[in-house]
Amino acid sequence: MGLPDSSQYTRCPEPTSSTPCACGSIGGYDVRRLSLIGASLTDRSRGHKREDARYDPRVQRLRSAIVVTTLVVIALALVVALAGAQTIAPTPAPSTLSDALDAGFRAWVVDPLSAFIFFDAVFWDDTTRVPLVVLWLACSALFFTLRLRFVNVRAFRHALAVTAGHWDVPHEKGEVTHFQALASALSGTIGLGNIAGVAIAMSLGGPGAMVWMTVAGFLGMTSKLVECTLGMLYREIDAQGRVSGGPMHYLEAGLRERAMPRLGKALAITFAMLCIGGSLGGGNMFQANQAFAQVASTVPLFAGRGWLFGLALAALVGVVILGGIKRIGRVAEALVPAMCVLYTIGAIAVLVVNAARVPDAIVTIVREAFSPRAGIGGLVGVLVVGFQRAGFSNEAGIGSASIAHSAATTGEPVREGIVALLEPFIDTIVICNTTALVVVVSGVLGEPGATGDGVLLTSRAFATVMPWFPWVLSIAVLLFAYATMLSWSYYGERCATWLLGARIGRERASLAYKILFLACTVLGATLHLGSVLDFSDLMILGMAFPNVVGLVLLLPRVTRALDDYWARYRAGTMTRPR
Repeated sequence: MGLPDSSQYTRCPEPTSSTPCACGSIGGYDVRRLSLIGASLTDRSRGHKREDARYDPRVQRLRSAIVVTTLVVIALALVVALAGAQTIAPTPAPSTLSDALDAGFRAWVVDPLSAFIFFDAVFWDDTTRVPLVVLWLACSALFFTLRLRFVNVRAFRHALAVTAGHWDVPHEKGEVTHFQALASALSGTIGLGNIAGVAIAMSLGGPGAMVWMTVAGFLGMTSKLVECTLGMLYREIDAQGRVSGGPMHYLEAGLRERAMPRLGKALAITFAMLCIGGSLGGGNMFQANQAFAQVASTVPLFAGRGWLFGLALAALVGVVILGGIKRIGRVAEALVPAMCVLYTIGAIAVLVVNAARVPDAIVTIVREAFSPRAGIGGLVGVLVVGFQRAGFSNEAGIGSASIAHSAATTGEPVREGIVALLEPFIDTIVICNTTALVVVVSGVLGEPGATGDGVLLTSRAFATVMPWFPWVLSIAVLLFAYATMLSWSYYGERCATWLLGARIGRERASLAYKILFLACTVLGATLHLGSVLDFSDLMILGMAFPNVVGLVLLLPRVTRALDDYWARYRAGTMTRPR
């Protein structure tokens, strides 16, 4: 579109002076109309800059590489899925309602998704396989930690001070305090992954898997900081003060800023769908399943009546989740410290009674992590189990915690990210290691039939010292499961309203999701552990694929914000309210 010809503009009747006359002209030309030419030139110049940024060769190459890589990965996954579908062995006819539900769930949901999401990267030989999602999480966490110069260590003391409330600023935008946000996110991670997940990891990979869970937790602290900082940077607050944030927001808005709107939208939709599945699986069905297993072992009333336990648990969950994040935050604020203290006291009691065995247990765990007895395949297998169970437990790189932290009352996005790095430390390095020591010193790990028992294996470990402790563990398991389900219901609801709110309305989308969530609570208490665990892994770890792509592409934004925060912090120019 060309510029207007200057002859179109009227001249002043008396163009005798270079000074403006009463009609607002200079030299006889109307200044207001001449300004249109300058505005048009400016707009075209800005347009060219936007055009140049949009079609910068480096951006194009990066975008092309991501698209090609994604297509190749999808193609490989489809090939593996089709190949796997041809080799599935027929299963015997189910004998009970639980068996029938489990068989249908595995055949129609778990097996197809497993072949697609958990296809293996093959190393060295056919027996040494590493799921791509494990490499995805481990390599990205290592990259973030090195790129941000071990901020998980440098910011640790400051994170404790912020969590204690020393940096809370009244009247800032948000819905919950720093501690409530941390408690809500922790209630989503400190769940049965810390009790059942550790036992499962050690029964499958041996005691050495705990070392790699710890390494994954240490590196995952930085991943949590990155994703929760981005969640705060791109959160949205509506007219009613309701906060919405998380990967679906920063993937869409952040990549739009990087001139990749289509990729951002596709990744955001993929994440939202997987997060809804993760909330129904790992955040709900797995919790209900393992809570029922523990309670049924101590309360005969529920034995063989998973549906009854599921109904009771669904009623308790429904009372809270209908109140939104503020009610969840208040409940989590009370539940998380209580359940951590209760479980830790019991674990310490077991370790004190077996104090003479603790040094040998530590040596066994470290030795088994690097054991050459099984060769490179055995070593890689232990590493894979450790990283996979750590990802399920602390969710670093998954993106879920940024949904809870986005609701924090703060104007400093980096500050909330620093608070978030405490989660993998508390979840994996402290609580998971405590569980591991209890299981090893008790000697139950080597017992026949110990493989894959989950929470029952941990229960037997406690019972070796205190025969009555399974009752206490049942209470702890219920608290863990309950708190986790509350947080994950919020994660799933945020994704459901983001995905469907514009089509059917936020309130309808929220209500429909909550009804589905409560129905899955009953289903989870009925199905077998194997199917529930596989589906939970698929959904939760699958969230890492779209999320980590966004974290890597948006890392420069986090780096700039982090450098600015530390500069103001060291200079003493940052306001400290308390």
